[in-house]
Amino acid sequence: MTLKLPSLTFAMGAVLAGNAPMEEPSSCSIELVVLGAGQDAGAPQVGNSGDTGPRLLPSSLGLIDREHGKRYLLDATPAITEQLAMLDAIEAPQEGLGIDGVILTHAHIGHYLGLAYFGREAAGARDIPVYTMPRMAEFLRQNGPWSQLVELGNININQLRYLEQDFPIERDDWKPSEPIFLHGGLAAGTMPVPHRDEYSETVGWVLFDPGKFSVLYLPDIDNWDEWEARFEGYSLETVLSKTEAVFIDATFWDDDELPGRDMSEIPHPRVTATMDRLQHLPDEERAKVHFIHYNHTNPIRDPNSAQSREVAERGFNVARRGDRHCLYQGS
Repeated sequence: MTLKLPSLTFAMGAVLAGNAPMEEPSSCSIELVVLGAGQDAGAPQVGNSGDTGPRLLPSSLGLIDREHGKRYLLDATPAITEQLAMLDAIEAPQEGLGIDGVILTHAHIGHYLGLAYFGREAAGARDIPVYTMPRMAEFLRQNGPWSQLVELGNININQLRYLEQDFPIERDDWKPSEPIFLHGGLAAGTMPVPHRDEYSETVGWVLFDPGKFSVLYLPDIDNWDEWEARFEGYSLETVLSKTEAVFIDATFWDDDELPGRDMSEIPHPRVTATMDRLQHLPDEERAKVHFIHYNHTNPIRDPNSAQSREVAERGFNVARRGDRHCLYQGS
């Protein structure tokens, strides 16, 4: 089956038709589980042993396809042991680790360090597919200890290709990827985003099954306006119109969050600014937004905070560890 991407307006083009909002699982064929919603270091962070706020695990999603007996992880965090146990408790693996693919966004600590637990010192896994873009794939192949995982066959890197189209961009690694089919009709593709790219490109991932659902996971981005400026037609609003849900960067609440720090040097879109940007949208569009990857200083970490209540009152959602969303009920 070949999928052609018809336009830049959105990398997945016509296959991302709008469907019904996500439902809570009962008998659910394809389910999405929030395995963590914190920034890379979680909470309490190292050096903050006196932190008594709600515990956070780094951001990660699990995808369960019961019809085909498949399970996928979006990002491999340092808390992968606990997060995989959480997934096992919801849907036990059919054999071994039961990981049919790990989908990586970029090479910052909260998003890929968990791969190390597939190695000889831990699980000694065999041929776990790891889906990445080219720079990330090269980083894993050329740098230890990740290169040892490749050499020993603990992981099997599946490198996506950039779209072979001409876009008004400056770098090849800023092109969206061609989608890759994972199994059945389930496919994944990337959307490049501006972020610190010391070791790899940074991408958001769209998971979709044509005619059933489409979801965006984008835990890290520097600026929505810069993203839109890089590609004519790209915008957060456009993505929302073509998906059932987006899990997007909520690292900081506002510019007053870190006293004594110049917040302009830490370019993440603030939760308040993202809500302001989208507030004009209809209720059903705002309800698709799930804020994820929040720092230990972000007050939405506490579900009972005034800021968490504000998010809900304005029609948005805060992703919480343990959230379960049914993407497809089945026939």
